Amino acid sequence: MAERGDPPGDLAKALGHRFAKPELLAEALIHPSATKRQGRDPHGYERLEFLGDRVLGVIIAELLWRRFPDADEGELTRRHVALVRRETLTDVAREIGLGEYMTAASDGGMRDNPGVLADLCEAVIAALYIDGGLPAARRFVEKNWGKRLRTAQHPLSDPKTALQEWAQGLGQPLPVYTVRGTEGPPHDPVFGLWAAASAAVE
Repeated sequence: MAERGDPPGDLAKALGHRFAKPELLAEALIHPSATKRQGRDPHGYERLEFLGDRVLGVIIAELLWRRFPDADEGELTRRHVALVRRETLTDVAREIGLGEYMTAASDGGMRDNPGVLADLCEAVIAALYIDGGLPAARRFVEKNWGKRLRTAQHPLSDPKTALQEWAQGLGQPLPVYTVRGTEGPPHDPVFGLWAAASAAVE
């Protein structure tokens, strides 16, 4: 793995940006598990991930606003959710091999963990934004999300949204959700939900 301040050049090339501060990209690739062991920044990529999430949201919102001038707020929101969700970020990270460049205390399957890959992708977007401004981050997003914007001809609904829209279409109240349990590790839990209708469906 590359040391801090010396990020891999082939990855920088894949990102389409020459970093003035290459340590930003190196930081974006440091898993929090490696920070204490190697005496690094105690946050690893977490602070960059926080910023990258917001930057991606703004860029995707603008791209959707421009591409779908006749779409209402609800449709734009559903498209936005589909494009910034963890699964999409994970797919992008895998396409550019982001997990291969991560520095971690141990592998333990983290390099292909969907949650970790999504976090890495957001951190890299933040590094691009800080180093090259919004244009650098936008170029990366347009390159890697462009085909997803083009192929998403219809707004997608997640299962929860689809259930709510179905209930509303029948003139029924929104479902009430109860957490029935969780699975997976603490840093990447999967919640089991049970939805109960507020009133019986005729």
